[in-house]
Amino acid sequence: MTSKHSPSSGTFPVSMGPSQESMRLECDRSHHTNYAIGLICNASSDKNMERAVCIVQTTLPGDWLEPIAAEWATSFVRDELASCVQRNLVTSVYQWDGSLESSDEWRIQLKTSINNKEKLVSEIQKRHPFDTPQILAWQAESSAEYASWVEG
Repeated sequence: MTSKHSPSSGTFPVSMGPSQESMRLECDRSHHTNYAIGLICNASSDKNMERAVCIVQTTLPGDWLEPIAAEWATSFVRDELASCVQRNLVTSVYQWDGSLESSDEWRIQLKTSINNKEKLVSEIQKRHPFDTPQILAWQAESSAEYASWVEG
Protein backbone atom coordinates (compact mmCIF):
# COMPACT_ATOMS: atom_id res chain seq x y z
CA MET A 1 0.00 0.00 0.00
CA THR A 2 1.24 3.49 -0.74
CA SER A 3 0.35 6.87 0.67
CA LYS A 4 -0.61 9.95 -1.29
CA HIS A 5 2.78 11.43 -0.38
CA SER A 6 4.83 8.52 -1.71
CA PRO A 7 3.60 7.36 -5.14
CA SER A 8 3.84 3.71 -6.01
CA SER A 9 6.71 2.75 -8.24
CA GLY A 10 4.92 -0.41 -9.31
CA THR A 11 2.15 -1.18 -11.72
CA PHE A 12 -1.11 0.70 -11.93
CA PRO A 13 -4.45 -0.97 -11.17
CA VAL A 14 -6.41 -2.33 -14.08
CA SER A 15 -10.11 -3.01 -13.76
CA MET A 16 -11.59 -6.15 -15.27
CA GLY A 17 -14.45 -5.55 -17.62
CA PRO A 18 -15.85 -6.07 -21.09
CA SER A 19 -13.08 -4.02 -22.72
CA GLN A 20 -10.53 -6.77 -22.06
CA GLU A 21 -9.86 -9.67 -24.40
CA SER A 22 -8.32 -12.95 -23.29
CA MET A 23 -5.93 -15.20 -25.13
CA ARG A 24 -4.43 -18.63 -24.49
CA LEU A 25 -0.70 -19.20 -24.85
CA GLU A 26 0.64 -22.73 -25.15
CA CYS A 27 4.14 -23.63 -24.01
CA ASP A 28 5.49 -27.11 -24.75
CA ARG A 29 8.03 -28.23 -22.15
CA SER A 30 9.15 -31.84 -21.55
CA HIS A 31 6.18 -33.25 -23.50
CA HIS A 32 3.73 -31.50 -21.18
CA THR A 33 1.68 -28.59 -22.40
CA ASN A 34 1.29 -25.75 -19.93
CA TYR A 35 -1.33 -23.09 -20.44
CA ALA A 36 -0.99 -19.47 -19.44
CA ILE A 37 -3.83 -17.00 -19.61
CA GLY A 38 -2.91 -13.45 -20.52
CA LEU A 39 -5.03 -10.34 -20.66
CA ILE A 40 -4.84 -7.59 -23.18
CA CYS A 41 -5.95 -4.56 -21.21
CA ASN A 42 -7.55 -1.60 -22.83
CA ALA A 43 -6.63 0.92 -20.14
CA SER A 44 -7.23 3.90 -22.42
CA SER A 45 -10.93 3.79 -21.60
CA ASP A 46 -10.13 4.23 -17.90
CA LYS A 47 -10.62 7.90 -17.05
CA ASN A 48 -8.13 7.56 -14.16
CA MET A 49 -5.31 6.71 -16.59
CA GLU A 50 -4.83 10.11 -18.13
CA ARG A 51 -1.10 10.53 -18.75
CA ALA A 52 1.91 8.57 -19.96
CA VAL A 53 5.29 7.83 -18.44
CA CYS A 54 8.23 6.06 -20.03
CA ILE A 55 9.54 2.73 -18.76
CA VAL A 56 13.09 1.81 -19.76
CA GLN A 57 14.37 -1.69 -19.10
CA THR A 58 17.83 -3.24 -19.30
CA THR A 59 19.72 -6.16 -17.79
CA LEU A 60 23.02 -6.44 -15.93
CA PRO A 61 25.30 -9.42 -15.23
CA GLY A 62 23.73 -11.81 -12.74
CA ASP A 63 27.08 -12.44 -11.09
CA TRP A 64 27.17 -8.83 -9.90
CA LEU A 65 26.60 -8.68 -6.15
CA GLU A 66 23.38 -6.98 -5.11
CA PRO A 67 25.12 -3.83 -3.77
CA ILE A 68 26.91 -3.33 -7.11
CA ALA A 69 23.72 -3.77 -9.16
CA ALA A 70 21.89 -1.51 -6.70
CA GLU A 71 24.50 1.25 -6.99
CA TRP A 72 24.51 1.08 -10.80
CA ALA A 73 20.71 1.26 -10.94
CA THR A 74 20.34 3.88 -8.21
CA SER A 75 22.83 6.20 -9.92
CA PHE A 76 20.20 7.06 -12.56
CA VAL A 77 17.77 8.25 -9.87
CA ARG A 78 20.54 10.14 -8.07
CA ASP A 79 21.50 11.82 -11.39
CA GLU A 80 17.81 12.73 -11.94
CA LEU A 81 17.55 10.76 -15.18
CA ALA A 82 14.89 8.47 -13.68
CA SER A 83 12.35 8.96 -10.92
CA CYS A 84 12.30 5.34 -9.83
CA VAL A 85 14.22 2.12 -10.44
CA GLN A 86 13.34 -1.49 -9.69
CA ARG A 87 15.72 -4.44 -9.83
CA ASN A 88 15.30 -8.17 -9.57
CA LEU A 89 17.13 -11.32 -10.63
CA VAL A 90 15.81 -13.14 -13.70
CA THR A 91 17.00 -16.02 -15.86
CA SER A 92 17.52 -15.11 -19.51
CA VAL A 93 17.77 -17.59 -22.40
CA TYR A 94 19.28 -16.26 -25.63
CA GLN A 95 21.42 -17.01 -28.69
CA TRP A 96 24.97 -15.65 -28.47
CA ASP A 97 27.82 -16.37 -30.89
CA GLY A 98 25.95 -19.32 -32.39
CA SER A 99 25.04 -21.13 -29.18
CA LEU A 100 22.09 -21.21 -26.84
CA GLU A 101 22.93 -19.52 -23.54
CA SER A 102 21.13 -19.28 -20.22
CA SER A 103 22.24 -16.97 -17.47
CA ASP A 104 21.02 -15.12 -14.43
CA GLU A 105 20.79 -11.39 -14.94
CA TRP A 106 19.60 -8.38 -13.00
CA ARG A 107 16.51 -6.88 -14.66
CA ILE A 108 16.58 -3.13 -14.18
CA GLN A 109 13.38 -1.18 -14.86
CA LEU A 110 13.44 2.61 -14.69
CA LYS A 111 10.56 5.09 -14.80
CA THR A 112 11.16 8.46 -16.42
CA SER A 113 9.28 11.20 -18.22
CA ILE A 114 8.66 11.00 -21.96
CA ASN A 115 10.90 14.07 -22.40
CA ASN A 116 13.76 12.49 -20.43
CA LYS A 117 13.79 9.12 -22.22
CA GLU A 118 16.52 9.87 -24.78
CA LYS A 119 18.91 11.25 -22.14
CA LEU A 120 18.32 8.19 -19.95
CA VAL A 121 18.83 5.71 -22.81
CA SER A 122 22.01 7.50 -23.90
CA GLU A 123 23.43 7.37 -20.38
CA ILE A 124 22.52 3.68 -19.97
CA GLN A 125 24.45 2.96 -23.19
CA LYS A 126 27.51 4.84 -21.86
CA ARG A 127 27.51 3.10 -18.46
CA HIS A 128 26.47 -0.41 -19.52
CA PRO A 129 28.96 -3.29 -19.07
CA PHE A 130 27.57 -5.45 -21.94
CA ASP A 131 28.81 -5.19 -25.55
CA THR A 132 25.23 -5.42 -26.80
CA PRO A 133 22.96 -4.35 -23.95
CA GLN A 134 19.25 -4.96 -23.95
CA ILE A 135 17.64 -1.53 -23.75
CA LEU A 136 13.88 -1.49 -24.18
CA ALA A 137 11.62 1.53 -23.79
CA TRP A 138 7.87 1.94 -23.93
CA GLN A 139 5.17 4.34 -22.84
CA ALA A 140 2.75 3.30 -20.12
CA GLU A 141 -0.47 5.00 -19.19
CA SER A 142 -0.58 6.27 -15.63
CA SER A 143 -2.61 8.44 -13.36
CA ALA A 144 -2.05 12.15 -13.72
CA GLU A 145 -0.69 12.27 -10.17
CA TYR A 146 1.91 9.57 -10.81
CA ALA A 147 2.97 11.12 -14.13
CA SER A 148 3.37 14.51 -12.42
CA TRP A 149 5.56 12.90 -9.77
CA VAL A 150 7.69 11.18 -12.45
CA GLU A 151 8.05 14.45 -14.35
CA GLY A 152 9.27 16.14 -11.16
